[in-house]
Amino acid sequence: MTKLWVFLQSMKEENVVLVDRNDNPIGTMPKIEAHEKALLHRAFSIFILNKKGQLMLQRRALDKYHSPGLWTNTCCSHPREGESNIEAGKRRLKEEMGFITSLEPMFSFVYKAKFENGLTEHEFDHLLLGYYDKTPFINTIEVSEWKWMSLDKIVLEIKKKPEDFTVWFKIIFERFYKYIRKTK
Repeated sequence: MTKLWVFLQSMKEENVVLVDRNDNPIGTMPKIEAHEKALLHRAFSIFILNKKGQLMLQRRALDKYHSPGLWTNTCCSHPREGESNIEAGKRRLKEEMGFITSLEPMFSFVYKAKFENGLTEHEFDHLLLGYYDKTPFINTIEVSEWKWMSLDKIVLEIKKKPEDFTVWFKIIFERFYKYIRKTK
């Protein structure tokens, strides 16, 4: 068995935690099914900053099942049943970007975004913030490349070439940017 096959099998079997509008768990469902049915589920989005205040962006692998090759925040995914957002964030950060760092919750909100392939992200998204200054060791099944970018430059790039970024990143980054500007 190849590494890719094992990884894809685990993703097929991955469940998400379905939630109500107050983030109360109401059950679980296979990830793909929840995205096909556009059901609200718990998620997290990680934003890693360096000492210069730059955000670590990742470019999604070209064979991802949606949004391949697009730039997005450092890492995002779904916690497993019984797993806290912080625990899940550290797990996925290690799996995708090859490192672990402290994460702190910022805020959460609900969003819904439909994709061209018929899937829909309908997430109660928890934003997590961390700091890191080293080079990540990316998982090329998940991530094709990465880079540091200043927050102001991201604002300009999204305006100039919105098609280069994931739908959810454009939604989340706007809120993240306002939050960071208020707290700094």
